[in-house]
Amino acid sequence: MATVAAATKNSSSSLPPPAKSPDATINRIVDDISGLTLLQAADLVSLLKSRLNIQEIAMPAASAVPAAAASAPADEPAAEAPKEKTVFNVKLESFDATSKPKVIREVKAMNPTLTLIDAKKFVESLPQTLKENLPKEDAEKMQKAFEALGAVVKLE
Repeated sequence: MATVAAATKNSSSSLPPPAKSPDATINRIVDDISGLTLLQAADLVSLLKSRLNIQEIAMPAASAVPAAAASAPADEPAAEAPKEKTVFNVKLESFDATSKPKVIREVKAMNPTLTLIDAKKFVESLPQTLKENLPKEDAEKMQKAFEALGAVVKLE
């Protein structure tokens, strides 16, 4: 853990000093949030959206699907759409060599029962399943978090 703190100090020395609010409560909240892992930050965002009743913004790619369906000939009977998969296994396929420490830390944070050595062995023996039987939303959150670190993750 001391190495992580030392690495954080070294990397933050090249950054400009963070802006401080005159309100001590705001500074404490910002400090707490900046210490979260990516998965914890994603959970925080979804919890805040839920609690503050913030609506999701529709993605532009989602609007292309109904347009394609509307352009289909009307005289053909509509094929029954296959049921959408709702439960996924998240599989770590590979990662960028420079992001290996970040991926190991995220695997360790995701599974606190693993030691750092076990998390390292897990990451080095790819492909590996990170989590099984996750709801679609959680699986996509995990996929985005690992992809942000430079990993290749597949939902099965």
